[in-house]
Amino acid sequence: MKRPELLLPGGSLEKCKYAVKYGADAVYFGTVDFSLRALRKGELITDENMKDCVNLIHSLGAKAYLTLNIYAYNSDIEKLISKTDLIKDANPDAVLISDFGVLSVVKKHLPNIDIHISTQTNTLNSEAVKFWQSAGVKRVVLARELSISEIAKIKSDVPEMELEVFVHGSQCVSFSGRCLLSDYMTNGQRQANKGNCSQPCRWSYKLLEQTRPGEYYEIVENEKGTHILSPKDLALINYIPELTDAGVDSFKIEGRTKSLYYVSAVAKTYRNAIDNFLANKTQNKEENLNQLAKIGNRGYTTGFYLHKPDSNGYSYDISKGLAGADFLCMFLGEQDGLIKVLTKNKFYKGDEVEIISPDEIFTTKVLNVYNPDTKEEQDFSNTNYISLINFEKLPKDKEFALVRTVGIKD
Repeated sequence: MKRPELLLPGGSLEKCKYAVKYGADAVYFGTVDFSLRALRKGELITDENMKDCVNLIHSLGAKAYLTLNIYAYNSDIEKLISKTDLIKDANPDAVLISDFGVLSVVKKHLPNIDIHISTQTNTLNSEAVKFWQSAGVKRVVLARELSISEIAKIKSDVPEMELEVFVHGSQCVSFSGRCLLSDYMTNGQRQANKGNCSQPCRWSYKLLEQTRPGEYYEIVENEKGTHILSPKDLALINYIPELTDAGVDSFKIEGRTKSLYYVSAVAKTYRNAIDNFLANKTQNKEENLNQLAKIGNRGYTTGFYLHKPDSNGYSYDISKGLAGADFLCMFLGEQDGLIKVLTKNKFYKGDEVEIISPDEIFTTKVLNVYNPDTKEEQDFSNTNYISLINFEKLPKDKEFALVRTVGIKD
């Protein structure tokens, strides 16, 4: 049986590194000008460090895919042409494309780089996949609106084409992410298809009655709330066997703007599930979902993959993903026989915590907290502080260890 690829998002160089360490076979990343995710903080991937990013991913034994998946205006095409030498020098394993003009530029100026077609092209049928095959494309990222049986039919009809599907992460209310709501709601200032979506599908809405200007009415279908356009997040972790049997070559995780903790924990959970399946081990479906519950989410759904989603597929009461566990800190190294950490959420001496690393998950205790400069003992480590911690138990791989709260919050 062919081993399916686990593909993780890399919003920064640091996230790329953690994604691979926690189990990714490949990482996709974008630069500022041509990506559908415009990042605003962290160690962003730019023209200057694109090659460093690719080299980093390759040095860790994974593949690097560059996203060029905006819908391009003439000015974008001109800018892309001016940067093809930079891309060629960076040498990613593939580029991800939505726009026919971008496709033409890549085929002309970057003929030796594989082409992957984005889900933004809404590829839903075998004839469309055959078209992309005739255009020299190596892989198609299928639309999220397909069922597993429809994916299997496409693979049967076009067996030579690699197929990639989203298996986890945020979903748009629009068709395969092709949305104009953001453009409209912000008077064109936040264009979703150029990487700057304002996420109006996550907003809470009220109803204005046309004959009574200025009078607002609550949208009260039931007690759930008014986030009427906000789908739950996708989670297909318990359908890896079915997707593999259908011929899926790559399992894709959404989330280039998500946190380092999100990328690492999702990668680890899906890596374990895929490896257990390939080793013919029984899946613990409840534990799979428990692990995903500890990561930011709006509730989970299987989308269109099993059946057409109904009202239960929407997150009516929240817009931002909430995690069942708080990300407490990340290991930075060792000092004076203690672990130096960067604190993400406040925690206290004596707290029971859960440490995750690429190879382990276990519960331990915070025995002591120290100021790294004065060496004075403290009662807690505050958010954004660097502290020295004495843990009751340490992981084998201390370089990439992360710490979170124990259990799952409601």
